[in-house]
Amino acid sequence: MKILIACEESDEVRSRFEALGFDAWSCDLQPNRNPNAKHFQCSVFDVINNGWDAMIAFPPCTHLAVSGAAWFEQKRKDGRQREGIDFFMAMINAPIEMIAVENPVGIMSKIYRKPDQIIQPYYFGDEASKKTCLWLKNLPPLYHNSQPNLFDSDVTHVGKGKFYEWESKSGLKKRMPLWFAAAKGFGGFKAAKDVSKVRSKTFPGIANAMASQWGKYMMERGIK
Repeated sequence: MKILIACEESDEVRSRFEALGFDAWSCDLQPNRNPNAKHFQCSVFDVINNGWDAMIAFPPCTHLAVSGAAWFEQKRKDGRQREGIDFFMAMINAPIEMIAVENPVGIMSKIYRKPDQIIQPYYFGDEASKKTCLWLKNLPPLYHNSQPNLFDSDVTHVGKGKFYEWESKSGLKKRMPLWFAAAKGFGGFKAAKDVSKVRSKTFPGIANAMASQWGKYMMERGIK
């Protein structure tokens, strides 16, 4: 079975599908961090019609996520938000049988539809918070530790992770997950070279759940 992991250069998801025996490829404008990965360094639209059986896509969220709402008006005016919407919808409407599209909480819940599922890293064994939406086509929702009737041995219950808290100039108390605050250089941490890469990371537990659960679902249908 041919699986495309679109807009991924970390090899977090692709490598796990490959380990299960799937013909899994990633695609991104940047090179894959794993030099041995099956990877297309190009626009996803150059390869999206290459006969894939399934695709898991991580389209850019910079102009869609509510975390950037303060800049929405300008992004609407200059066309950046429209570009992000069109990219997202191109993933949704790709001519591929099974599709999962991932994005943070953002405007696509209203412009397109509500996601099929909203998950957190701590649902799957990583002690961290990052609310993530999944839109699914012919794939089931991922089961996790908040669903005791579906509890699986490879899903471990953990806490929500630590948070960095501060007070704004206006006196409002704010907080963000410590893993992201550290990447931005808050609290005395050294800022990451590319904060956007850190912000878009797929946590290992979620990547493992995608490969093990959706991989099993595909294999049960004789697709491999």
